[in-house]
Amino acid sequence: MVTPKYINILNKLNVDIYADGASIQSIRKLNKYKFIKGFTSNPTLMSKEGISNFKDFTLKASKIIGNKSLSVEVFDDSLDGMEKQAREIASWNKNLYVKIPITNTKGDYTYDVVKNLQSLKIKCNVTAIFTLSQIKPFKKFINNTPIIFSIFAGRIADAGFDPKPIILGAKNLFKKNSKAKILWASPRELFNIIEANNVGCDIITVGYDILKKMNSLGMDLNQFSLNTVKMFYNDAKKSKLKIN
Repeated sequence: MVTPKYINILNKLNVDIYADGASIQSIRKLNKYKFIKGFTSNPTLMSKEGISNFKDFTLKASKIIGNKSLSVEVFDDSLDGMEKQAREIASWNKNLYVKIPITNTKGDYTYDVVKNLQSLKIKCNVTAIFTLSQIKPFKKFINNTPIIFSIFAGRIADAGFDPKPIILGAKNLFKKNSKAKILWASPRELFNIIEANNVGCDIITVGYDILKKMNSLGMDLNQFSLNTVKMFYNDAKKSKLKIN
């Protein structure tokens, strides 16, 4: 996966790249790369990996990555339950951020949960944010405890809306608080890393499937075109396609 060309490109970016997933094997492998600044996960990714022991996974992953941060998500649906789980999770390792969804499944906002956790100096990653109006209330109470706001840019784009104005608005909202970071979540393609950088996003979390495409970064487009033509030709030969 490592080539000097794309490493040089990544080194020029200001956005931090976090790896998003739930594979211990992949976390161990990706942690070796300096351009991976942190890690994130969520219950859906854990489910896909067949993980049932949340604490075991979190402890293993947080130990592997050392000083890099790991964001893992609460899964209780009550506000009190979220706060209780967050306190427990945060006690396991100092490199953990606790992901708190912007609402529970009933649509109840979690502002008070995050406010209470901030007062306890627990690092939070507020997740599943889709609108700027969802973020604005945080300005009233966040302190100097590190906090990440995960804006689901990819899903916003899937709905036919441009996520960049929301990210710019969030950056402007917290420009005086260096501990508040804006994260581009749910990217759909490698170019989203460049977009996140250009819009001034602090972090982008990238799934393993996209990270595998890193060797294409900075590739000459004429060569990329030729490689694509060769791929189609070779696949046609393998399939033994015939006109008649």
